[in-house]
Amino acid sequence: MTTSEFILQHRLSNPRDLALQARRYPDVDMPYALNQIQGWQTARQKLPSWASCDGVVYPPHLNMEQCSSEPTARYKQEVALRWLNKLGVGHGGATTSMADLTGGFGVDFSFTSRCFASATYVERNSSLCDVVSGNLPRLGISNANVVCAEAEDSLATMPQQTMLFLDPARRDEHGAKTVLIADCTPDVCRLLPQLMSKSRFVMLKLSPMLDWHKAIADLKGTVDEVHIVSVGGECKELLLVLAGKVSVSSVDSGSLENGVRVYCVDIMPKAEADGEYKRSEFCYTIGGAADNPPTLNPQPSTLNSQLSTLNSQFLFEPNASIMKAGCFAELSQAYGVEAIGPNSHLFISSGRVEQFPGRKFAIEAVCTLNKRQLKQTLGTLKQANIAVRNFPMSVAELRKRLKLRDGGDTYIFATTTMEGEHVLIICRK
Repeated sequence: MTTSEFILQHRLSNPRDLALQARRYPDVDMPYALNQIQGWQTARQKLPSWASCDGVVYPPHLNMEQCSSEPTARYKQEVALRWLNKLGVGHGGATTSMADLTGGFGVDFSFTSRCFASATYVERNSSLCDVVSGNLPRLGISNANVVCAEAEDSLATMPQQTMLFLDPARRDEHGAKTVLIADCTPDVCRLLPQLMSKSRFVMLKLSPMLDWHKAIADLKGTVDEVHIVSVGGECKELLLVLAGKVSVSSVDSGSLENGVRVYCVDIMPKAEADGEYKRSEFCYTIGGAADNPPTLNPQPSTLNSQLSTLNSQFLFEPNASIMKAGCFAELSQAYGVEAIGPNSHLFISSGRVEQFPGRKFAIEAVCTLNKRQLKQTLGTLKQANIAVRNFPMSVAELRKRLKLRDGGDTYIFATTTMEGEHVLIICRK
């Protein structure tokens, strides 16, 4: 049995079990085969369209772990296409070109490159370059040129591009994670003038842990869009689109002349290789000369004085991207929902708000931590999903006090009202 036959025959098997059977297959390159099987199994969940394509070669586990997922890569493709239309050159226009200066495993490149007439993949790791060179034709990409070089060296000699893409390495020489732009490799802040002069726009992928307000300041007035991207409720990456001129001095987000558009996106995961990914999206603008941002001023709530009236109301929990953005006042204004408290990050409404970007619940009851109220409200309830928002107890402490197991169809949000009262909101999706 050849190595290729072994991979195809055993790709649904447990790699650890296969490793124990290595002596039974002397003609199989077992380390390579196990890596390919593990890579394909990861791709089934992370990159379903790649997993459905025969012959794709997968890199070591670390590269698979660090690469973008298919939904986030497809989202970047949409952003690139929208910018091409905005510039008036269209999808695949004859003069359009892009370069990915930090190619990695090539996932983002494989999707964004399809929008351009020509595309250049740059990567300093020669092994990854070899893998990507073989994979691109298998994925139906014929407009690409693979270059093994440092990003800085390639940028210095590169002709003008429509778009430049960078995903700077977020680990230092000791392997520790970094979140500041200046600590990443390559240093985008240092290369900023060159990046802007060599392209019509730059797409920059950063850690979701980054302080994006500081990133805007560090990038000196060049940021036009901020995309905070989540998948299935988990914040995955921060995407910045740079298209402005570099300022002499750093500016803060509040003094940007034209403002910055912020997109809070949550993509629903799916297993199919084809079709569109569903998502919820909320966008707003910060900065700008005419900007007059709303403020979050919760009114005294009915939660502590008229608890029974909330039985027919609804509770809303913003998605992870909105939590990262902190745009709660804009959210309240846009959807007509009322904040329970200034730091609760939970909202209520007397009616349904189907388009709200986050989880939606029907409130069944509200009570305080008073023992009598708890007994009357919770009754014979044995289990519930518990979350705390601006509350003096942890989930574990509250669960112990309420004597409830995890799970079930009931959701309990423990929070603090505008009046400073600690309450439990019992609801269902």
